[in-house]
Amino acid sequence: MNASELKYQVERAGHDSHFFTRETMRFFGDRMANYGVRDAGNVKTNLGDTVPAWELYRRRAVKHGLKASAYFHKETFARVFPAGE
Repeated sequence: MNASELKYQVERAGHDSHFFTRETMRFFGDRMANYGVRDAGNVKTNLGDTVPAWELYRRRAVKHGLKASAYFHKETFARVFPAGE
């Protein structure tokens, strides 16, 4: 899995993710080349569930020092919000 494939799968599943829009990336001074994807294993969500997830991370910080990762469910490609974040 790479960032482009994750973007494709999220859009194909019908989820509206602002991470991949040109406007959002331009606002934060980001590009697709700055994204990486890795297996996050099982992530405990803020609702208490444990789900398998992909981690979308930034290789370098962008404007305002933003470097936080986003998590996506491996089967549904919906955004996952980990507990404690």
